[in-house]
Amino acid sequence: MDQLPAAFERAGNEESWTVADAISRVLENSEELHSWRRRLLSACMKGLVAMYSSNKDESKQEVERSMLLRLDELLRVVGEVDPDDWYSLVKTGLKYRYRDEAFLKVLNVAFQLLYKKESSL
Repeated sequence: MDQLPAAFERAGNEESWTVADAISRVLENSEELHSWRRRLLSACMKGLVAMYSSNKDESKQEVERSMLLRLDELLRVVGEVDPDDWYSLVKTGLKYRYRDEAFLKVLNVAFQLLYKKESSL
């Protein structure tokens, strides 16, 4: 199960995220759920970075919006991120999507969630 989130990093692989959602439901009320969600959050950020890097022209907006919604949801639940993943997402996202309203909204929410006083960043 530890290797599964790596499959979710591939840009535009919506079927994999359906599997992730099913696993999350199975793990509900389990001690492993938080760890699983942290791995999903990392995979989601890496997937967005890959998507932004490979689709500089914003040609897959629907897939990006879906991933941004997933990122927003996971950030609210997990509340912390790997600093390297965060740096990469912010750098790449601002480089290629600095005019994308959906990206900027999620980035704003993330800043508010992650940079509060108790945050690990």
